[in-house]
Amino acid sequence: MMDTIFWVLQNFALAPYHLFVAVTNPGLWLDWTNAESVMRVIYYGASVELFFVVMTVVILITALGMAWKRDILWWGVRILEGFANAVGRTAAWAGLFMVFVQVMIVFLQRIFRVAEIQLGPFGTAFTQDLSWWAESLKFHNAIVVCLCVTYTFVQGGHVRVDLVYSAVKHRTKRAIDMFGCIFFMLPAIVITYMYAWFFMWRHLMTPTVTSTSDLDRLLAQARIFKWNVETTGFSPNGFDAYFLFKVLIVLFCVLVFIHAVAFFWRSYLEWLEGEESAGKYLDRDKTGDEAEDLEHSIHSGST
Repeated sequence: MMDTIFWVLQNFALAPYHLFVAVTNPGLWLDWTNAESVMRVIYYGASVELFFVVMTVVILITALGMAWKRDILWWGVRILEGFANAVGRTAAWAGLFMVFVQVMIVFLQRIFRVAEIQLGPFGTAFTQDLSWWAESLKFHNAIVVCLCVTYTFVQGGHVRVDLVYSAVKHRTKRAIDMFGCIFFMLPAIVITYMYAWFFMWRHLMTPTVTSTSDLDRLLAQARIFKWNVETTGFSPNGFDAYFLFKVLIVLFCVLVFIHAVAFFWRSYLEWLEGEESAGKYLDRDKTGDEAEDLEHSIHSGST
C-alpha cells in the first residue's frame, strides 16, 4: 500500500519536469521524419507520464478555482463546452452528407445503372466505385457518433436510465454527477483510450507495438519502422480507409475525457452556488419546441 502511494506521489512530483522536457524539446517528438520521434509519440501518447501530467494540470486548475477564484472554473466550463459544441456542430454535417450520398447511390444505381460516382471538376474529379461510396456511409455515421458525443451531452440529448436522480434535491444531483465523473466516466474513458491508442498505431505502421513495450524497446524498433497504413476494405472495390475508424475512436476518447473534466467542474459549481446556477452559461441549440426553448433560455439567462 505504501509503495503504491509513494509511486503515485512520485509521478505527480515528476509531472512538471516531464511537461517541461516535452515543451522545451519539441524536436524529440514532433520531427516525424525521424522514426525515433514517432516511437516517442507512440510511447508517451498512452504513458503513465502523460496521464500524471494531464491530471496534475487538471488538479491544479481545480484547486485554484476551489480555493481562490471560482471564475477560473466557470471559464474552463465555458471553453470546454464551447469546444464540444464547435466540434459537434461541425461534425454533424457529416449526417447530412451521409443522406446526400445515400440518395445519390439509390438514384444512380437503380435508375441510371452506373458503376462509379465522380465528384468534383472534370480532370480533378474524385472517382470511386459505387460500392466504395456505399461502404463510406459507415464512416460518415462514425464521424457523427464519435465527434458529436460530447456535443450531445452538452445539449442534454443522451438517453439516461433514471432510478433515483429525478427524485433527489439539486445538491444531491450535483454530488451524484461529481461521483459519476470521478469513479465511472474518467476511469472508463482512460482505459478505453489506452486500448484505442495502440489499436490505432497497429493499423498505421510496422513493427507491431503493444502497451507493454517500454521506451527503449520502441526506440530499438525505430530501425525497422515503416508506415503501413491500413487500406484493406471488406470488398475489392469497397471503402479502403478503415484506419480512419481507429483514429475516430482515439478522438472520441479525448473528447469524452475533456468533457468529463468540464462536467465535473460544472457539477461542483452548481452544487456550490445552488439551484439558481443550474444551466449557467449553457449554450444549447434552439429546437423549435417553444416550451423546451423557453426552459433553455431561462437556464442561460443566468449568464
